[in-house]
Amino acid sequence: MPVSRARKDHLKFVAILGALTAFAPLSIDMYLPAFPSIATHFHASDGAVQATLAIYFVGLALGQGVLGPLSDRTGRLPPLLLGIGAYVLASIWAANAADIESLVAARLVQALGGCAGIVIGRAMVRDLFDERESAQVFSMLMLVMGIAPILAPMMGGFVIAHYDWSVIFWILAAFGLACAPAVMFGLGETLPAQKRHKGGIVHVLRAYMALFADGPFMAFSLANACISGAMFAYITGSPFVFIELHGLSPEHFAMVFGMNALGLIAASQVNAFILRRASISGRTILKVLMSIHLLASLALLGFSLFMPSALAPLMICLFIVVGSVGLIGANATAAAMSRAGLHIGAAAALTGIIQFALAAAAGGIVGALNDGTAMPMAATIAGLSLAGSLARFFAR
Repeated sequence: MPVSRARKDHLKFVAILGALTAFAPLSIDMYLPAFPSIATHFHASDGAVQATLAIYFVGLALGQGVLGPLSDRTGRLPPLLLGIGAYVLASIWAANAADIESLVAARLVQALGGCAGIVIGRAMVRDLFDERESAQVFSMLMLVMGIAPILAPMMGGFVIAHYDWSVIFWILAAFGLACAPAVMFGLGETLPAQKRHKGGIVHVLRAYMALFADGPFMAFSLANACISGAMFAYITGSPFVFIELHGLSPEHFAMVFGMNALGLIAASQVNAFILRRASISGRTILKVLMSIHLLASLALLGFSLFMPSALAPLMICLFIVVGSVGLIGANATAAAMSRAGLHIGAAAALTGIIQFALAAAAGGIVGALNDGTAMPMAATIAGLSLAGSLARFFAR
């Protein structure tokens, strides 16, 4: 195949996977500005509305545990299309929810379907690339999916300013529907029939047990999960911290949120550039950036404790915390997936389960400890950053 054709196919592959992995940030970030409107519409408490976010993380964790191993048995495309269909139907359900409990249930199903792009996309990358190349592809995926946290809150803010909050979920349904033909006609099957497992639940359990027993796999997965948990603590806590505590308008909050997402995108592309052009390994990058993440997290905690009214130091620390994820996530994921062996789908699922289980816990902790200050968010971020640094240390 000519080089130009191969590069074009490679970019198409990354673009489609990027759209699929964007299901999660779009479904999370777009409706954040709608929290007050949803609470008013359903006469629900802030905690009840936050539950629609926490349940999404739970669904992402549970769904990956099923779809990942299933893709090892059936191939990647069938469960991927099944997940997209569930996501579209659940988004329509959410748009027509009759009460807050119905919205929570719809969000759970939406996450169970939307997780397919994350877990199966990760498996497809590992099907085709080695550890160093995988880290480059994951960095490129962050470029594509990183646009979502920039545009999603802005789109959500625009919708809330001009339309009903339910329009957000109609937009998500349309996006999922548009991805279906792209998957059917733009992605090929990356797992040949001869490499698929024919075992049932016993085989899946054995695969998970083998991965749990692999110390480096678990350590890299936990390091990635802790940093992701810190990211979702920021996502959960930032609307209150910036809008309620520091008085930013929803539009200005969206701008701050987008600026941090731009930092993440830029960092991910620096990571890809280094891996392509330099002899530095992804694991060395991981070591350095996790140290930077920890220092920024501790600084954030200090400013929140001793200078609670200072906005600029808070923004600078969060910019570093969020931006460093662009280098940490790709390299930690690639390092963990390099240990997958023949259990690529199960490994992709387990890394995702750990990641989003910690994300759900982090979001729940921030919400439960809300005391009218930035401390719950800052303390959760710092604690998870410290735990992630310890996990990476033991990954050696």
